[in-house]
Amino acid sequence: MRFVDKFFLADLIFSHDFTFIMLFSLLSFFLPIAAITWDVKPEMLTIGSVTIRWYGVLFSSGFFLGYILMSRMFMREYRPITDMEPLTFYMIGGTIIGMRLGHCLFYQPDYYLANPLEILQIWKGGYASHGAVVGISIALWLYARNRPAQPFLWIIDRIAIVTALAAFLIRTGNFFNHEMIGHQTDLPWAVIFTQRDLLPRHPSQLYEALCYIFTFILMRFIYNRYDAKTPNGLLLGVFFICIFGARFVVEFTKENQVAFENALPINMGQILSIPLVALGTFLVIRALRNPVITPEKPTTFGTNKPRANGTSSKKKNVAR
Repeated sequence: MRFVDKFFLADLIFSHDFTFIMLFSLLSFFLPIAAITWDVKPEMLTIGSVTIRWYGVLFSSGFFLGYILMSRMFMREYRPITDMEPLTFYMIGGTIIGMRLGHCLFYQPDYYLANPLEILQIWKGGYASHGAVVGISIALWLYARNRPAQPFLWIIDRIAIVTALAAFLIRTGNFFNHEMIGHQTDLPWAVIFTQRDLLPRHPSQLYEALCYIFTFILMRFIYNRYDAKTPNGLLLGVFFICIFGARFVVEFTKENQVAFENALPINMGQILSIPLVALGTFLVIRALRNPVITPEKPTTFGTNKPRANGTSSKKKNVAR
């Protein structure tokens, strides 16, 4: 049985951060300009009374691309492709409900508890990625509980790969929306968000977007190299460490989202990221020390019923 070389994985994670630093060092050297003016409107196009926004297109693209990538992983590991429909249903519901409730309860609880019906007005905006983690986790637990061939850690590991790609698209959408802007800066790659003000600011959305796409590439590389033999929980741990570690660091360049954060030593996004990075570290260590691997072909393709002769003789390596 092959399992992940912990030193190799550590080198990859650290090289991810190093690449991020070097990229922006090169930008500062080759772009001797005062600031970049970003005057693209959030609206992509308008057809009659219907307006299509860049954010909406990029957000929905995450589900579309995620469906394609997950379908390929299901076929690659002999899971029933018919399960993609209920999985997509659970994912959409868990993502939207989790993101919305996360924003309402983490960032503006007083307002939304006093006006609970406004929680349902999702078209007005207000989403939180930390809430999405909770919502998706609950949704996938509900999905996996009656599917022994797809245990919780197995399915959430693979969902984490496509979620990193979706996070990249969402942060790009934030950039088009002129939201989640950074502090004022005189760095050569500063951006003037004309829909907000005329001050050169950190493009914090792009900082996060670059970290997230590198995380997606890293996770995809690990999955492609170790395939079905990737220990359960490893990919989710890498996701938490890279995504929310980057989030913690980039938050230092951002404007606070709500007023009460101004009185905190670190903002709410950073506070919520700390336990997820810690959980990710625990998952990676556990996966490397005591690897548990779900069998690659536990079922006949197209059904969840176990094969008559498909029981593994190495019980310690089979997820329960």
